[in-house]
Amino acid sequence: MEKIKLRAAVAGGAAGLVNGFFGGGGGMLLVPLLSRWLGLGDRRAFATSVAVILPLCILSSAIYLFRGSLELAPALPYLMGGALGGLLGGKLFKGLNMVWLRRGFALLILYAGVRSAFFA
Repeated sequence: MEKIKLRAAVAGGAAGLVNGFFGGGGGMLLVPLLSRWLGLGDRRAFATSVAVILPLCILSSAIYLFRGSLELAPALPYLMGGALGGLLGGKLFKGLNMVWLRRGFALLILYAGVRSAFFA
């Protein structure tokens, strides 16, 4: 049990670090760790990642805001669209085939890596 708690703390710490450095993306790291290290099924790993990332995003945003690096006004349209997309994604999630969800997730990670490596 202690090994599982340690792995969970390390996974959460890594997700928080990535989130803090890059302003997001901790979930991309957290989903595979939740699946492999903690043995969660794919659906639970994706859902748990969302539950963990929300407070990490709030914390990172607060730090950026207090340091003067965050402007809320330009972010509001993205927040509204993101909330709508999150609602839609949460509703559609239950019916998605996990094989296709994993493939889509892998393509998203690959796209983000290629874009940041070559086009940033």
